[in-house]
Amino acid sequence: MAGNSSRRGAARKPGSKKGPLVGSGGQKSKGLRGRGPTPKANERTKHPAARRAGATSQRTERPDRTKPTKPSGGRAPARSRSGGASTEVVAGRNAVVEALRADVPATALWVAERIDTDDRVREAITLANARRLPLMEAPRPELDRLTSGAVHQGLALQVPPYAYAHPDDLPGRAESTGRRALLVALDGVTDPRNLGAVVRSAAAFGAHGVVVPERRAAGMTAGAWKASAGAAARVPVARATNLTRQLEKYRSLGFVVVGLDADGSVDAADLEVSTDPLVVVVGAEGQGLSRLVARACDVLVRIPMVSGTESLNAGVAAGIVLYEVARRRSAGPAQG
Repeated sequence: MAGNSSRRGAARKPGSKKGPLVGSGGQKSKGLRGRGPTPKANERTKHPAARRAGATSQRTERPDRTKPTKPSGGRAPARSRSGGASTEVVAGRNAVVEALRADVPATALWVAERIDTDDRVREAITLANARRLPLMEAPRPELDRLTSGAVHQGLALQVPPYAYAHPDDLPGRAESTGRRALLVALDGVTDPRNLGAVVRSAAAFGAHGVVVPERRAAGMTAGAWKASAGAAARVPVARATNLTRQLEKYRSLGFVVVGLDADGSVDAADLEVSTDPLVVVVGAEGQGLSRLVARACDVLVRIPMVSGTESLNAGVAAGIVLYEVARRRSAGPAQG
């Protein structure tokens, strides 16, 4: 407005911020230059995509500790009930004490903090100390996680994967003992306790090994170890990829394959081939032998029972037939 230029503060002083004498003279033009194309998301350190990429690379570089390596000789690691190979945990005071009494292999005994001590707890700790097992004290939430929520009562026993034998190694093991070969094979037995009972009978009557299928069959879990009452430490258990083919292989080596079947043509007490190298095949309770496995047998044997009794479980049936085989062999000439 005319006349206002004489008002104080109405005109800029020379050399002020926006005055005509002040300027960069082009010195700041470099700061206006571009920095190139925008980096990709996974190349920006603070971007979520970069963090995800970094985590993936770390998992790739770090060895997978949850996946066990395959043992030498083609033997597969033990698998848990869920199908994945891993260690197992025996939970509960009675179960832990029984497992330690049966010499089930273990890697550590876990004890809850501030546990109410009783005779079972004291015995478990005493047995673990005698075997020089690590005693691990942990809060109860940690034991809950370790046992997947099972009722552990403050005690848990960690059991390593079972080291299976190879089925092709069993005949050589039998030959090295100087006794007539005797093997047991299980077809479709899915209860680990039945497997443990069969292993126990196999040890009692001089069998040289037990063969189980890799699929749809019980494995040597902690429950099977406990049911075997320590016999699994003396009798190897092998896993066959295909049980029918494995039986055919045994036949080619001179074994007689004997299957237990309710409709068998020979009574167990009349099994004359008992003195030959033998494979006794036991099926699942109720279902019996599968069709292909039954066809692979040279002889089908029945166990006479009182009418009305449908079947025996695998552990009992195997024990009866193995006893008859052992009785006949002990009555016959000594084998070199």
